[in-house]
Amino acid sequence: MADDQDHSGLQRTQRRATVPHARVHDLRHIRATTLLLTGVPVHVPAARLGHADPAITLRVYAHVTRSAEVAGVNVFARVMDEAA
Repeated sequence: MADDQDHSGLQRTQRRATVPHARVHDLRHIRATTLLLTGVPVHVPAARLGHADPAITLRVYAHVTRSAEVAGVNVFARVMDEAA
């Protein structure tokens, strides 16, 4: 199936489902980021994305979200409390 057919099918599905517009690349980004944020080992999304080097996956998709930042602070605080 050609890319333009994929794109038009995606647009049609989005209209029918009344969801916000998203490009195929947006869906790829959401999927990769979600997998990484939920603790899936980086080699899994890297393979699905076709990245030979998982470092590429981390560089592009492992950005810090607000919830991940808060979780990191909470983990550090808990460890410090336990050490005290």
